[in-house]
Amino acid sequence: MRVPHHAPPTALPAGAAAAGSPPQSPRVPPWALAAILLVSGLLLFGCCFCLYRKRCRRRLGKKSQAQAQVHLQEVKELGRSYIDKVQPEVEELEPAPSGPGSQAAEKHELGRLQYSLDYDFQSGQLLVGIVQAEGLAALDLGGSSDPYVRVYLLPDKRRRHETKVHRQTLNPHFGENFAFKVPYVELGGRVLVMAVYDFDRFSRNDAIGEVRVPMSSVDLGRPVLAWRELQAAPREEQEKLGDICFSLRYVPTAGKLTVIVLEAKNLKKMDVGGLSDPYVKVHLLQGGKKVRKKKTTIKKNTLNPYYNEAFSFEVPCDQVQKVQVELTVLDYDKLGKNEAIGRVAVGAAAGGAGLRHWADMLANPRRPIAQWHSLRPPDRVRPLPAP
Repeated sequence: MRVPHHAPPTALPAGAAAAGSPPQSPRVPPWALAAILLVSGLLLFGCCFCLYRKRCRRRLGKKSQAQAQVHLQEVKELGRSYIDKVQPEVEELEPAPSGPGSQAAEKHELGRLQYSLDYDFQSGQLLVGIVQAEGLAALDLGGSSDPYVRVYLLPDKRRRHETKVHRQTLNPHFGENFAFKVPYVELGGRVLVMAVYDFDRFSRNDAIGEVRVPMSSVDLGRPVLAWRELQAAPREEQEKLGDICFSLRYVPTAGKLTVIVLEAKNLKKMDVGGLSDPYVKVHLLQGGKKVRKKKTTIKKNTLNPYYNEAFSFEVPCDQVQKVQVELTVLDYDKLGKNEAIGRVAVGAAAGGAGLRHWADMLANPRRPIAQWHSLRPPDRVRPLPAP
């Protein structure tokens, strides 16, 4: 009987799973688990941070809106306070009734001036001394004036002298002397004028009053020292320089002042052909000093230029009372020096139309306020006010 032959069992290859056993899942490395946890933590932190910032922004937005409302209210109140202080221009005032009563009142209101006169026969000079003044009229809003005296001999108004400016006083002591070289034989036909003015850095200087002395009535055989009451100065017919229109806009929350130069009309003829080449310089002044400057384009051969050009300046809300804007219209000259036609100043320190425009701008924040202004003669160089 044959014994069946059994083949030896075949060995399974290494790594092969036995038939019928379940497959094993691959193991995740530890570094991958750490990376997943880190990314999950960062995403969670980012979501929380975004929610926190959104909440903070809402709070800041409400706070900034409240602050903006406060700034707007402050600027509006400031504008209204300036409107109450606006004084009419000299041209807008009706002439006062003339008569003995009004003349007597003017004498008391304008003040008086002390002066001295002498004639140097060796040099042929008339010596005029401006000694002092007292009881001058107060032309500034603070109830005072910044007086100085202009001295000239009619009919020649071009040769004149001016004293120093004295700040905030109605009783200035000048103590200044001036000389006019005039032959003695011609002196009798002359009239000495001593006009007292109130100095204003940003607008036209106003006449307080004047003293007129016909030299034919003075005995110059000896020195003269006298007091005279100031009389109202006659209004001078000013040369027409033209008008300029511009708008002002102030945004308190952004601290932004915008000046839009719109147009000008009836400008003075500066060129030989009877026209001009006008452009406008816009200066921002602080403490009397020019801190920023802009200018428009040049318009050729016209006396009625149209610009519509905007210029912006950064002016914080707490500085708006301390700045002024000055616009100067100039005639461009390709070969020579550009000559100023006239100027306008607006701001808290201005008067008349300049202060009125500034007050309207502050009383209406964020809104452009346009207004026409008559050009004034460019300021002459003056001595600095005495301390």
